[in-house]
Amino acid sequence: MRVEGDKCRIGVTDYAQDSLHEIVYVDLPKVGAKVSQMQSIGTVESVKAVADVYSPIAGVVLEVNGDLSDAPELVNNSPYDKGWLTIMRPDDLKKDISSLMKPVAYQEFVRKITQKK
Repeated sequence: MRVEGDKCRIGVTDYAQDSLHEIVYVDLPKVGAKVSQMQSIGTVESVKAVADVYSPIAGVVLEVNGDLSDAPELVNNSPYDKGWLTIMRPDDLKKDISSLMKPVAYQEFVRKITQKK
């Protein structure tokens, strides 16, 4: 998730897209949908698996990345730029962020996971 003013851009991490391998389909929420923190907002399907995408925040879906319907591989090729999934307006960003893993902790988590493989 990237905070952009009063909105948040939601996507998957590079580690997540790499773990899924070749993404072939993305199911996104409807614009206007009200979601709770950690509620599934869609799925990402690869040749290997189907994975739910959970919202890191509670809020309202303002926009979805329509480019993914024709080019789901953008999630693989550009997870932090062109491969975003949705833009949301948070209900209480400060509260929700406090319960999320910080970037440094996530990097350490991924490092530990990849060392075990």
